[in-house]
Amino acid sequence: MSALPDVAELARLERASAPALIEWALGEFGSSLAIATAFQSEGMVIVDIAARISPAVRVFTLDTGRLPEETYKMIETVRERYGITVETVAPDTREVEAMVGLHGPNLFYREVPLRNLCCEVRKVRPLERKLRELKAWMAGLRRGQNESRADVRKIEVIEGRLKVSPLADWSAADVSGYIREHDVPVHPLYAAGYRSIGCAPCTRAVTAGEDERAGRWWWELDAGNKECGIHFTPEGKAERKLDVLLSEILEARRA
Repeated sequence: MSALPDVAELARLERASAPALIEWALGEFGSSLAIATAFQSEGMVIVDIAARISPAVRVFTLDTGRLPEETYKMIETVRERYGITVETVAPDTREVEAMVGLHGPNLFYREVPLRNLCCEVRKVRPLERKLRELKAWMAGLRRGQNESRADVRKIEVIEGRLKVSPLADWSAADVSGYIREHDVPVHPLYAAGYRSIGCAPCTRAVTAGEDERAGRWWWELDAGNKECGIHFTPEGKAERKLDVLLSEILEARRA
């Protein structure tokens, strides 16, 4: 296993360009590193840069069971364009069945804690399981996406693993410029007005002037920073209620 970088190395890597950082990570961790992507523009830019450096790069996506059909098409697009077989990570079937049995299939529309529960079962827990296979992973976070991501670092050590966000300091224009220059495949839903793409029931197109992530969980008018929990942990009362809800699911699963 490659040693995790020390403080001085972390500072140096924070100043590195996206291609340089991706090349470093691939060289350090090889098959113990993977790109996590939902095939949005940022993730596809990372895939394109990494594939040019190492065609053997690993790519995975969280198949929540509620993805739009266009996202599944992107899995095939990545295979055809880069020769990469995307690893799909699904939630625990029994946990999903227990959650739906207790709260219904569209529980996320009722209240924020229930939406957080759905994200926990369908995304967070599967990601945690996948990360146990890895020593490092890359994500397409950018500081300009919304306020909750304004302080994202390019490289972080989290629970003994390295999380790399090579595009943290890129603008939306940087991303679109790279895509045009290198003819990177684009998720079909962008043409329909989407700017952030997740599960089908929880994502909509946005209008001019709206935040990039305004189309995610748009019905949560008073929810504050809206994240699924993969990159940021819910805080306060919602987190405590989530613990109770998840306990109910796990108890139902054992029954």
